[in-house]
Amino acid sequence: MPEPPGTPGPSTPRHRPAATAAALRRAPVQRRSAERLTRILDACAALLDDVGYEDLTTRAVAERAGVPIGSVYRFFPNKRAMADALAHRNLERYAERVTRRLAAGGTADWRTALDVVLDEYVTMKRTAPGFTLVDFGTQIPVGDPGAAPNHRVADHLARLLSPYLSRPPDAPLSRPPDAPLSRPPDAPLSRPPDPAVRRAFLVAVETADALFRLAFRVDPAGDEAIVAEAGVVLRAYLAGVLD
Repeated sequence: MPEPPGTPGPSTPRHRPAATAAALRRAPVQRRSAERLTRILDACAALLDDVGYEDLTTRAVAERAGVPIGSVYRFFPNKRAMADALAHRNLERYAERVTRRLAAGGTADWRTALDVVLDEYVTMKRTAPGFTLVDFGTQIPVGDPGAAPNHRVADHLARLLSPYLSRPPDAPLSRPPDAPLSRPPDAPLSRPPDPAVRRAFLVAVETADALFRLAFRVDPAGDEAIVAEAGVVLRAYLAGVLD
């Protein structure tokens, strides 16, 4: 969420809940309000695991979060909007996890970076409350049907993995020749995410989405063989575009 103008003070949290303003009726300004929003989204995630989306209610979320029902409606008009905000938070937390892993070093090229991307997704799928149902917004009909959550995921991944992509021969150099490939994703890009790269990642995300749904349908914990096959398929496809 955008920070208000000025330096954060005691009433302005430095780490806002990871739900974009577009998914909220009103963005939190004070720390207490931000913490309350976090509790609401945490309660929503837990209840999705317990009762599913159809039986989820705003009243049950308020009770689980320990907040008045009016606090829920302060941020969300209905459970769809609440689940949509949770999906946004999932994507932001996922991007943070991937960024930390890539920044830690040891990532030499897009293939090893892709392994990080897939590993962190499967880990969240297995461990993050509510993630199996909401994911990044693709599992249930939440929010704006034109929001295209997989486009958001693809754009995030294109930006995160761009430092590990080879430059096309005729592209201008956008980093020093001796700069290491294993570096934070906000460093100068080897290959900026042009339309071809963005399209490739969108196809990869849509493919991964279908294969991981299959893996977790065959086995609620995620069928290891299908998860591994998904990696093989994605590496083979992306090699034809990125190498």
